[in-house]
Amino acid sequence: MLENKAIIGDTDMLQTMQQEALHLAGKALDEFDITDSTEIARFIKKEFDKLYDPGWQCIVGTDFGSFVTHHRGCFIYFSIGSLAILLFKGSAAPHVETERSIAKELVKA
Repeated sequence: MLENKAIIGDTDMLQTMQQEALHLAGKALDEFDITDSTEIARFIKKEFDKLYDPGWQCIVGTDFGSFVTHHRGCFIYFSIGSLAILLFKGSAAPHVETERSIAKELVKA
């Protein structure tokens, strides 16, 4: 239950997507060693691609900087202990399927 120890730094995701990101991060940390950042990122990215259409990017580490362009409603930056996780769906232009997925989530909320 590591996701209960997560601290969200910044996000524009719907609450349900945020909870899914935290849950998947906790699951990844149960499955992989905390030093295996690449596998943790790959796991979270692939799961979000399945759930919310392809195009997600995930960066995991203890010391990194970034500046990214992302779809509205598709960004979260959080930490679990010393590990920081950045998950976003990037694109220069809106993607119709992503907008539909977000609209479906808004209807559920």
